[in-house]
Amino acid sequence: MEKPILVVGGGPAGLAAAHALGGLGRQCILVEKEDRLGGAPILSGYHKLVPSGEYAKDAIGGMVERVIANENVTVHTSSTVSRFEGEPGRFSVDIEGGGTVEVESAILCTGFTHFDALNKPEWGFGTYPDVVSTTQVEQMMSSGQGIRCPSDGRKPKRVAILLCVGSRDRQIGREWCSKICCTVSANMAMEIREELPDCHVYIYYMDIRTFGLYETKFYWRSQEEFKVKYIKARIAEVTSDGERLIVKGEDTLVKRPITIPFDMVVHAIGMDPNVDNARIAQTFGVQLERHGYIGEGHSYGALGHTSRPGVYVAGSATGPETIDDSIAQGTAAAMSAVARHSSAA
Repeated sequence: MEKPILVVGGGPAGLAAAHALGGLGRQCILVEKEDRLGGAPILSGYHKLVPSGEYAKDAIGGMVERVIANENVTVHTSSTVSRFEGEPGRFSVDIEGGGTVEVESAILCTGFTHFDALNKPEWGFGTYPDVVSTTQVEQMMSSGQGIRCPSDGRKPKRVAILLCVGSRDRQIGREWCSKICCTVSANMAMEIREELPDCHVYIYYMDIRTFGLYETKFYWRSQEEFKVKYIKARIAEVTSDGERLIVKGEDTLVKRPITIPFDMVVHAIGMDPNVDNARIAQTFGVQLERHGYIGEGHSYGALGHTSRPGVYVAGSATGPETIDDSIAQGTAAAMSAVARHSSAA
């Protein structure tokens, strides 16, 4: 008799894996440490998803509803896996709050942690209330309150978005590109301009990486249709003159210093490895790659392998990833898990 397949993490990748397994008629146990499913898009209050433009609460909320409604999926929220032992086809698992079960395999969809902008103090986060993160702006928009300066509730007339906060920065140990921040920031700039047509929005960047088809839809559209201004610069610090925030740095195209006032400064925060990855790797006996994400195995034969047979991985647990690709990888990992058992049988 087939044993269930364990999915750890209830974000986009985990929901996709559970949905795929349930749709194939396979029993699935979905374990989520938070008290509800949905991952970062729901827990962090994202507004509209990139690139679809769908509201996160509808798109990801719909995935949650489909998984909960699937009779083949058993969901454990506010739970973690404390023990995972055995071999493919015969793993024994302890779920805190859910007892001991036997599973055939496991799919790790444990996601990422948002970079804490307090680790970049010279750029004003934590010092000035009107220096905020992209996540906070998402929450402003999704709550319906609109874009407002936290200090006094006024509508900003000048907004700066600083890219690569917690990405591509060796000084703070983040060498990687977080992949989606440029596109999210371009989309956010358009949303700000749409809500506040009189607001001037500037994006300060080292490089722009709106990869693939995102270039036209976000980078060029934000400039040509929404008049968002892009400044290639190195930012030194964000301070205040008592009334406005002051962004200081160097315009690297014309090689001159800049000192520009703003009402709001937005940090485009990157993706860090899940803060629990050391514990997750130890529990499941898998290796981490050099930056602390879950290491992937050989991907040209079958997707989603880790260093341990029978344990698969998908989504931003392996590194910065888009929501759409996380969903695809969750489905692919589910197929890999099912195919391996079928061929072994």
